[in-house]
Amino acid sequence: MAKHRKERDSWGSLSDKNVYDWSSEEEEPDGRAQPIQVLLVKDDHTFELDEVALSRILLAEEVRDREVVAISVAGAFRKGKSFLMDFMLRYMYNHASEGWLGDADEPLTGFSWRGGSERETTGIQIWSEVFLVDKPNGRKVAVLLMDTQGTFDSQSTLRDSATVFALSTMISSMQVYNISQNVQEDDLQHLQLFTEYGRLAMEETFLKPFQSMIFLVRDWSFPYEFPYGQEGGMKFLEKRLKISENQHEELQNVRKHIHSCFTNISCFLMPHPGLKVATNPHFDGRILEIDGEFINNLKVLVPWLLSPLNIDVKEINGSKITCRGLLEYFKAYIKIYQGEELPHPKSMLQATAEANNLAAVAAAKDLYNKKMEEVCGGDRPFLAPGELQARHGAIREEALQVFRGVKKMGGEEFSRRYLQQLEGEVDEVFVQYIKHNDSKNIFHAARTPATLFVVIFIMYVAAGITGFVGVDIIASLCNMILGLALITLCTWAYIRYSGEYRELGAVIDQVAGALWDQGSTNEALYKLYNVAANHRHLYHHAFPGGPRAEDVPEEQDKKRD
Repeated sequence: MAKHRKERDSWGSLSDKNVYDWSSEEEEPDGRAQPIQVLLVKDDHTFELDEVALSRILLAEEVRDREVVAISVAGAFRKGKSFLMDFMLRYMYNHASEGWLGDADEPLTGFSWRGGSERETTGIQIWSEVFLVDKPNGRKVAVLLMDTQGTFDSQSTLRDSATVFALSTMISSMQVYNISQNVQEDDLQHLQLFTEYGRLAMEETFLKPFQSMIFLVRDWSFPYEFPYGQEGGMKFLEKRLKISENQHEELQNVRKHIHSCFTNISCFLMPHPGLKVATNPHFDGRILEIDGEFINNLKVLVPWLLSPLNIDVKEINGSKITCRGLLEYFKAYIKIYQGEELPHPKSMLQATAEANNLAAVAAAKDLYNKKMEEVCGGDRPFLAPGELQARHGAIREEALQVFRGVKKMGGEEFSRRYLQQLEGEVDEVFVQYIKHNDSKNIFHAARTPATLFVVIFIMYVAAGITGFVGVDIIASLCNMILGLALITLCTWAYIRYSGEYRELGAVIDQVAGALWDQGSTNEALYKLYNVAANHRHLYHHAFPGGPRAEDVPEEQDKKRD
């Protein structure tokens, strides 16, 4: 449960303060608010949401039904994100006085930060205290501050970075994109990748999927071109995101994508905080050690971000979201990223290497198809199966050599799986060529009717013989099989003529093929036919009034006359 105490209005708006009595292992002895890890990135690069901790924050009685403003800072690691978040905390706590920055000799506390080259924050952290702020329209909203793991550190995969950035962008109503020195093309491309990864996880909407994106350019070194602050930042960003006709299509697409993703896009240029901050390993955030110009712009930046007039309530599909609703969206989004529904983002090298290898596979398959068409294509005559197999082997090897001969990125190990893919696809295509070649074999095409005719003839002869010797049961069975075979033959002919009931036709072909294979070869069926023909005199003894084979042509001639 949260302990609640009333304090004087510190902003004319920040009227309630909640101090949470945490029962987790992270609880501080004095019960003060602190950063809470809500998204954990495990050693196996999977993600886990601490629903209990997140619920304690978002379902506190004072805030759970309030509309929420979620402010997040994201960007590359070791670029001062947590450092900035702590100044935002000072502003939220000390807003009553103009001197919200506090004493010049006071260390900076809040979200964990330090100097150095190794990462500090992992996953997503949320400040345990949710601030209540009055908007100009009189509505009280809950303000949530989120700190995120930096992208592209040495221990995270691209998928880790993309997931954390995308998730924080999806959850926040205001995303601060922390960039060092300049907005370069790779910064925009990474933003395109991360936002697209987030958009994939969201439901389709005709509205822009995300709300406010603030480009915060740290250590800006060109104030003579664009001055520090929001005005210079907007002019600079307008130039960076401008789309012109002479731009390459790739550059245009990046800028169009960014404009299509965010409702509001702005920029702020910040100076360098000074060498003492950058080089002193014992720097603890005291204002007296920070460059004066940085402090002056910080006094503008933080109120500009957090003033009641500028903060944006979180909206999804046009509906304002409460803290309770944000918890449900948090849980729903993390389930998507925990699953395998989304494609894994790839580095530029990996994506290029894949495209390079796939192009080589396509070129090799194209060669194989072209050569095989010359051997047994649509207008080529039937080719003996053995010859077809030999020609396939030679052309297959030629296609594999084409693949091996293409210069490919990614190395031999990376290309091996594409070589295996090519071999499998070529073998699958060869199966189709075998079927196509067999369809040109007239005797093969007539296999089903020939088989059924032989069955009819054999049953006809067998019925006559068994009837002659007095075995009526067997004769009746043979007549029944004969009738069934005759009906099957007629059915097959109708299916071939009309194109209907193709599944039934396939079953008849399979049964006929099985009977054909039982005869081992065409020669075996031919011998069986000769045996039946040599014993036709038995039939004439059984049916003395029946037509003789030699009389059939004469009778047919009479009918024609």
